[in-house]
Amino acid sequence: MSAYEFQNKYGIIGKSKAIHDIVDIAMQIADSDISVLLYGESGVGKEVFAKAIHYASNRSTKKMVSVNCGAIPEGLLESELFGHKRGSFTGASVDRKGYFEIADNGTLFLDEIAEMPLTTQVKLLRVLETKEFMPVGSETVKKVNVRIIAATNKDLQKEVDARQFRKDLYFRLKAVTLNIPPLRERPEDIGLLANHFVRNYAERNNIPNATITVEALDMLYQYHWPGNVRELKNIIETAMALSKTGILDNKSFLPLLSNFQSPQEEKRFLPIHLNKTPESLDREMLYRALIEIKKDLMELKELAYKNINESTKVYDINNNDELESLEELEKKAIIKALEYTKFNKRKAAQILKISERTLYRKLNEYGLN
Repeated sequence: MSAYEFQNKYGIIGKSKAIHDIVDIAMQIADSDISVLLYGESGVGKEVFAKAIHYASNRSTKKMVSVNCGAIPEGLLESELFGHKRGSFTGASVDRKGYFEIADNGTLFLDEIAEMPLTTQVKLLRVLETKEFMPVGSETVKKVNVRIIAATNKDLQKEVDARQFRKDLYFRLKAVTLNIPPLRERPEDIGLLANHFVRNYAERNNIPNATITVEALDMLYQYHWPGNVRELKNIIETAMALSKTGILDNKSFLPLLSNFQSPQEEKRFLPIHLNKTPESLDREMLYRALIEIKKDLMELKELAYKNINESTKVYDINNNDELESLEELEKKAIIKALEYTKFNKRKAAQILKISERTLYRKLNEYGLN
């Protein structure tokens, strides 16, 4: 099976190199029983990869049980994982199987593994090493054959250093580590994902001719997606639900992207990372070049105003011709910025030191769309 076929079969959407690299590793380790640790911010799709690994494995005919370790109260998590005997604690009126027993011969997906209490971590490590456990309140050892896939949005090494996570369990879990990058670091996947969510929603709700415009996609590319793929899916479905035509344009998303102008402003105040990759260095060089271009444009603008002010001609404040010449100056600056950036509106807005929304308004105002 090729990587493309693997992605299509198991619902992994993306054409970025990062996604292709993760898919290649997932295909290699799917049939083994080795533990897998998935890293990534909330909403990047860690469970999608966990399911792909399970259903591509020889355990695919058995259950995959998903457990959110951060959503279960500390006092109940051990019982949920390992089960309990009747009368073992208040409220335990019957014997109950735990998730390990339910997932026997299958896969157990432990999401938010960093939230697991230290006492439960000890018992989890024992199951991983011996494939044995005892339900709460029982004296009988049970054997189990379960593959573990764990996921977290925290740096487990830092959690280990802070003594919030067991070192031995960390090394046991991280046999294979897959780091799923946030959506803002793989913008080439945004269009594929957006169109996929539009098609899925349209099919489920019988909406014919549903589509998303090029301008709307351009707006989605510019957004920084703090909620990652989950946020994109929710926004697409909300926009589709509110649309009367099934055609999503800029106006469909503006009310949903309340902080649309913020990414550029936020970037100005981000901390400087010393361990830079070649890609980050390339981006930094581009930003520096854009800043220099912006300075040149500002100097040209100041020079133009200076020439107007020093002219011997006396201008009337109500002289429409003079006001039009200033508009022409602004129009030409916008055109120059667009031509320089090969009509990349985001970069053009950065050069002109205006927001994308202002640039779109100016483009409409001057008929430059």
